[in-house]
Amino acid sequence: MKKLASLLLFLSCAAFALAASKYPDISEKDLQAAIASKSVVLLDANGSDSYREAHIPGAIDFIAQEKQIGNLLPANKDALIVAYCGNEQCTAYKAAAKTAEKLGYTNIKHFAPGIQGWVKSGAPTEKAM
Repeated sequence: MKKLASLLLFLSCAAFALAASKYPDISEKDLQAAIASKSVVLLDANGSDSYREAHIPGAIDFIAQEKQIGNLLPANKDALIVAYCGNEQCTAYKAAAKTAEKLGYTNIKHFAPGIQGWVKSGAPTEKAM
């Protein structure tokens, strides 16, 4: 019985690890390059109040735009979509990433440091009106 419990625990952890890595991380350097080349769509999943205060330039307020997000994403389903939220512990990005995935997008990544890491690095932000 103890072996079965250990096996189930192992399988649960393995399944969690696989689910957590479903959307690979993108480094700040690679994200900066994608932004500079205008080859990324950013989905900010922090909520509208946070979005108004500071977001990565060009990001879409996912919470405010969720219902029409399909109209805001590119026609190319292989386009780079990057979802982010507050920081490395935040999981709100998953809602944005899953929505893009349900719409058929196949190149979805996660910026794990989130807006807090972006600000901490000294990278520029925008405020919404």
